[in-house]
Amino acid sequence: MKKEKEILKWLDGELSADEIADLKQSEDFDTIEKIAHYASHIDTPKINAEEALAAFKNRKLTKKKTKVRPLYFSTVFKVAAVFVVLLASAYWLFLNSNQTFETGIAQTQTFKLPDNSEVLLNASSKITFNEHNWDKQRDLTLEGEAYFQVQKGKTFSVKTTDGVVKVLGTHFDVKQRDNYYEVSCFEGLVSVTYNNTTVKLPPGKSFRVINKQIEKTDDFDAQTPSWLQKESSFTRVPLNQVIAELERQYDIKIETQGIDTSKLFTGGFTHTNQKTALESITIPLQLSYRIKGKTVTLYQYEVQ
Repeated sequence: MKKEKEILKWLDGELSADEIADLKQSEDFDTIEKIAHYASHIDTPKINAEEALAAFKNRKLTKKKTKVRPLYFSTVFKVAAVFVVLLASAYWLFLNSNQTFETGIAQTQTFKLPDNSEVLLNASSKITFNEHNWDKQRDLTLEGEAYFQVQKGKTFSVKTTDGVVKVLGTHFDVKQRDNYYEVSCFEGLVSVTYNNTTVKLPPGKSFRVINKQIEKTDDFDAQTPSWLQKESSFTRVPLNQVIAELERQYDIKIETQGIDTSKLFTGGFTHTNQKTALESITIPLQLSYRIKGKTVTLYQYEVQ
């Protein structure tokens, strides 16, 4: 009660300096001072100290609880997750825009790139490129074998795990398989970089690497790769590479018994008749074969 009377006297300007100093120690003094400040700016009606005190006491009794808005983290995380998904989607759709063409066993595919360059993809092969950025950078990645008919323009690059082929506009074939890499030029001029070696190939020239060793190749006069005519041809190529191509073209598993698969083979086989293809390989090498389901076993020909 004593404190309330001191507040009334202070509002009426009747407190001494010591009493005012004591009142200022009150925990509610900031609020009281604000009431007095706003009251001093009102001319009429004149503030009534008794009513002001009553209002102040009533404020304390009916003080509204501060509304606390809980921060629902689950909602925040959901919104953040949606934002991340949208951002990632935008990147993949508009910045990355990687396009992939892929073939399976015994399949080939023909398609055009954004600049109308044409690609013919051999069996079990894959090409990836950035469609969105193609006008600025004609780069693609190849796994397997493909024949390219490139429109003239900016540098066109074919990247593989073994090397890089660069052209401005030409026709060429790139074959990249396990332990085998070969580039053949059919028109124009092709630049091939393998490790620290770069060679230029005019029409009729090839560049070949077998088991990480650069091999000498013969000139050729073909207009297109043989596989475009549904045939595979080889000139001094290890038998294991020939066998691997047979497996890709006929969806079969080939096993060997007592055969040196590193020996070199020159010849070819058709992609349209399995029996003819097997005989095209086994007869020149004096080998025999037997078939069980999808497994073909090659073995040494028994001389009578």
